[in-house]
Amino acid sequence: MARMVKCVKLQKELPGLEYRPFNNELGQRIYDNVSQEAWKMWLEHFKMIMNEYRLAGGSEQANQILFDQADKYFFGEGAALPPDYRPPPAKS
Repeated sequence: MARMVKCVKLQKELPGLEYRPFNNELGQRIYDNVSQEAWKMWLEHFKMIMNEYRLAGGSEQANQILFDQADKYFFGEGAALPPDYRPPPAKS
């Protein structure tokens, strides 16, 4: 049975992550408050950021931007999606 969390991003009770995504306080907050579904959305969002900034994965600069952007995405002002948001259809 999946561990349930009240997802801070999607504003509903959903299965939580199976592990802490980062080994820091932010990783713990994400583990405690973010659903698997919202995390998948974040990964897509972050791929776009990596490309936009032309970041090398795993570099100190990339990690700093990763943590900063993840914090804003999940816990920053306006982090919750609009109530009528519907995710784009999955590509098959």
